[in-house]
Amino acid sequence: QVQLVQSGGGSVQAGGSLRLSCAASGNSLSYKCMGWFRQAPGKEREGVATIYIGYDRNYGSTYYSDSAKGRFTISQDNTTYTLDLQMDNLKPDDTAVYFCAAGPLLLFDCRRPRSGAFAYWGQGTQITVSS
Repeated sequence: QVQLVQSGGGSVQAGGSLRLSCAASGNSLSYKCMGWFRQAPGKEREGVATIYIGYDRNYGSTYYSDSAKGRFTISQDNTTYTLDLQMDNLKPDDTAVYFCAAGPLLLFDCRRPRSGAFAYWGQGTQITVSS
């Protein structure tokens, strides 16, 4: 079993920055892909960024949604099992509940994140960006 506990987030004005962290515990061999999703009111959950952490040559390969490219940075510390999302130049459209997730995805699927493919989820964190 894997547990994901999120921290960070909050409220910020447009143009500001926030950082989310996700501490993983449990069987780290249960997942090869970690990522961040978000869900705004009335919208489907969407993948924002993922990182492949399988023990092969593709370790560290990342994916970003079009809206996140150039503004968000995903990183993972393999010694502390912590997943971070640095969010810069935030926009009001970034307002949503953000979730960290992990799953036994191969690289191909990790770079095309679907929420249904991830087995483990954090508790969710509200991010509010005001104009």
